[in-house]
Amino acid sequence: QVQLVESGGGLVQPGGSLRLSCAASGSIFSFYTMGWYRQGPGNQRELVAAITSGGNTNYADSVKGRFTISRDNAKNTAYLQMNSLKSEDTAVYYCNARNVRTGRDSWGQGTQVTVSS
Repeated sequence: QVQLVESGGGLVQPGGSLRLSCAASGSIFSFYTMGWYRQGPGNQRELVAAITSGGNTNYADSVKGRFTISRDNAKNTAYLQMNSLKSEDTAVYYCNARNVRTGRDSWGQGTQVTVSS
C-alpha cells in the first residue's frame, strides 16, 4: 500500500498563492491516479483536482483557472499549485492515491490551508 505525506499548507491572504506537495512511497507511483480533496468546516470532503499517470487532469469547477495539479513521476510526488486564493478555499486538503488496478484509495494525513486577511 502506498504511503502519502503532504506538506505546504499554511495561512495566506486572499489573492495569495500556496503550493501543496504529496510525497508517495511504498508502491509504484505510476499505478496511481493522484488527487487532491478538501474538507472545509461543516462540509463534506470534495474532489479538488486529479491527475492520471499519463497526465490527464480534471478540476472542480470552483478551482478551474486558479489551481493546477501536476506530478513528477521521477520524484513520486504530486503537487497542487493554488493561485488567487479565496476565503472559501479554507479547508483541510488531503492527498489521495487511487490504484488504477484495484480501485483502492490511500489517503494522506491532511494539511490545513487557511485563507484570511
